[in-house]
Amino acid sequence: MGWSIHHPVGLIHYTPAACQRGYTLFSTTRGGKDAYLIDMRGNVVHRWHSDEGIHYAYLLNNGNLLCRTMPPSDAGGVEAVGGSSASLIELDWDSNVVWAYRNVMLHHDFVRLPNGNTLALLWEPLPDGLPDQVQGGYDVDFAPGMLGDLVREITPDGATVWEWRSWEHLDLAEDIISHMEPRREWTHQNCLNVTADGDLLVSYRLTSTVGIVDRASGAFKWKWGPGELYQQHHPTWLDSGRVLIFDNGSHRRGASHSRIVEVDPETNEIHWQYRGSPDISFYSYNISSAERQPNGNTLICEGAPGRLFEVTQRGEIVWEYINPFYASSGDGAEASNATFRCHRYGPEHPALAGRDLDPSRHSGLNRLLR
Repeated sequence: MGWSIHHPVGLIHYTPAACQRGYTLFSTTRGGKDAYLIDMRGNVVHRWHSDEGIHYAYLLNNGNLLCRTMPPSDAGGVEAVGGSSASLIELDWDSNVVWAYRNVMLHHDFVRLPNGNTLALLWEPLPDGLPDQVQGGYDVDFAPGMLGDLVREITPDGATVWEWRSWEHLDLAEDIISHMEPRREWTHQNCLNVTADGDLLVSYRLTSTVGIVDRASGAFKWKWGPGELYQQHHPTWLDSGRVLIFDNGSHRRGASHSRIVEVDPETNEIHWQYRGSPDISFYSYNISSAERQPNGNTLICEGAPGRLFEVTQRGEIVWEYINPFYASSGDGAEASNATFRCHRYGPEHPALAGRDLDPSRHSGLNRLLR
């Protein structure tokens, strides 16, 4: 989305009667070291900090923050791939590290499971000979070789108890890299979620595919996207059994635009979608998220320009906020307010029980945003 250099930041629109009440969590990806919890009027009510970086985080029920940190300083070239992180860390309410898992091949996403274990997403070089069989993309000089996506379940003490290797279940004839993308990775998984049945819900940016993976067998129960999705992010499972997806629209034919789609895996029918008006007014070529709210609205993170907004089922924008916190990943990179995802938590959420969420505790910071 194009912006004037004089565009406002912070809260720019709020229709109280039409919104899902709660607190919105976000951070600035690629350089940010803080996560912010804001109220509906855009006031910061809590802030977490880590010198390791907080490029993406979400709240656990105990009020701790599970975070993905900045990339490792040197991982043989892997650190330069989008989504790279050196660690997963868990911060308590006061930003103390209470748990960590460190691996230079970590990237993008993670899930804390009900049993206390954590699903982590990692890269691993593909087996010898397999990259030569993968179709699509363009050749680049990439020392680590072609990477594949690995899902690993780890215990609180860091032991591996289960792994799923995507390349063992992909189809060479179907899972083809976009001709506009480099052959550094086969799929570039950018999301890891879990369905109501405990299966994996995955998103592959380079092949424009979302899928449901049977946890028991490792086989795909559903794959969908090529020709409908373009480099999508953040599929989430809905109570209806449908899947909500941020369709970025990168490499889409015609005018660039993003959209949100709600698709039925049983029929591949799209039951609902949101698009900007005009189309080009809503576009993020990368990152981003969409999250259905209890009142039926959808909270959207248009990631590249750091725009967070809430829409009704009829597509009305009832809350809109621009991330005012800019950061740079260094090495001369331009400062950006890009935001990987955002989440909203209702006042009754267990993570917030008994917490002091008075914005006056952050009055100095909030004054700077006025």
